[in-house]
Amino acid sequence: MRATLERAGAIVALLALWQLVVALGVFPHYVLPGPSAVAHSVGRGVADGTLTLALAKSLWRLALGYGLASLGGIVLGIAMGRLAALERSLGTLLTGLQSLPSICWMPLSLLWFGLNESAILFVVVLATLGTVALAVRDAVRGVPKLWLRAARTMGERGVSLWLRVILPATLPGTITALRIGWSFAWRALMAGELLFVAGGLGEVMHVGRELNDMTRVMAAMVVIVALGLFFDNVVLGQLEARTRRRWGMT
Repeated sequence: MRATLERAGAIVALLALWQLVVALGVFPHYVLPGPSAVAHSVGRGVADGTLTLALAKSLWRLALGYGLASLGGIVLGIAMGRLAALERSLGTLLTGLQSLPSICWMPLSLLWFGLNESAILFVVVLATLGTVALAVRDAVRGVPKLWLRAARTMGERGVSLWLRVILPATLPGTITALRIGWSFAWRALMAGELLFVAGGLGEVMHVGRELNDMTRVMAAMVVIVALGLFFDNVVLGQLEARTRRRWGMT
C-alpha cells in the first residue's frame, strides 16, 4: 500500500509540475499543451476510435514480435548457459550487438522486407532477442553449483535435473529477462511505426506532428507510458514477485 501511494504521489507531483510550467507560459500552448488538453485528446481518440484502433494494432505487432523473440531468447539463453563453447562464440556476438540501437536495423529491414509488417516485426525481434537471451543465460549460469551437486547426489540426472532443479531455479531470472525484453520491444516497435505510416500509435504521433497537433502526439505518448507501466508493474512485476515467493526466494 505504501509503495502504491508513493508511486501515485510521484505521478501527481509530475502532473502538478507540468501544469505549473504550462501556466507560467514557459512554452507556447501549441508546443506544450496542458494535462487537461492532453486528457481531452485521449478521450476524443477513444471516442472516435482512432486511438483505440491504433493501440490494438500496436499491441498485435508487439505480441507477435515480443512472443517470437522471447521464445527464441529463452531457448538460446538456456543453451548458452549450459554450453560454454556456444556462450563464448554467440554470447560475445550478442553482447556486441546490444550496443547497436534497434532503430539502426530499420534501414536494413526496409531493404530486405519493404514497407510492410515484416519490416517492423524484424526490428522488434532483433531488439528483444539478444536482451532476453543474455539475461536468461546469466540466470542459468547463476544456479548455485551446490544445488546441482546435491540434486545429482539424490539421483537427479538429465531431463529430471532440468525439470526439477535448473528450470525452477532460473524461472525468476527468466521473468526478469522478459520484463527487460518487454521494454526493448516496446521502444523498437514505436521507432519502427514512426518511420513510415503503418498504423498503430506511431502513426498517431506521426500524423500529430504533421498537423502540428501536439495534443495528439502527447496523447499517444501518455498511452504508451501508461501501458508500459501497466505491463511492467502489474502483469510482469506481479508474476515475478509471485514466482519468487513460490520458490522461497524472497
